[in-house]
Amino acid sequence: MPTTEDLPIPERALALSDELRTAFKRLLRSMQREGGELEGSVSMMQYMLLALIHEQPGIGVAALARLQNVRGPTVSAQVKSLEEAGLVERGAPDPQDRRRSGLQVSSQGLAILETLRARRRDVLAQRIARLTPQQIDALEAAMQPLLEIGQA
Repeated sequence: MPTTEDLPIPERALALSDELRTAFKRLLRSMQREGGELEGSVSMMQYMLLALIHEQPGIGVAALARLQNVRGPTVSAQVKSLEEAGLVERGAPDPQDRRRSGLQVSSQGLAILETLRARRRDVLAQRIARLTPQQIDALEAAMQPLLEIGQA
């Protein structure tokens, strides 16, 4: 019996996919620009790593690299910068693998993370507020399907 992955993709889904990808790319770029860098020069990559470490305390560099689909040495260098800035702390070495130690966001790192999230949320909220009531309704109606797409 064929699975849904074996069936041809409808043209409408392909067209929506292209439009959605373009919209998300533009939205992400504008949020990167308008979010800017915070004190301590936190880059977008570092912000994403901070967020992941905050969501998964104790995560290691190798797991971060896998989640971000980035090479280990790249993530390692970014984590080292975050450590030097006092935004991330290493836990005690793993008893089963002494080369690995879990990462935690420091209180200073959490403050920066919260500041940047609030700044980006406010910028996005200001843009949403400029939409018509009908556009806001359409956006609200699209949220559940978008969340479902993101879960796949």
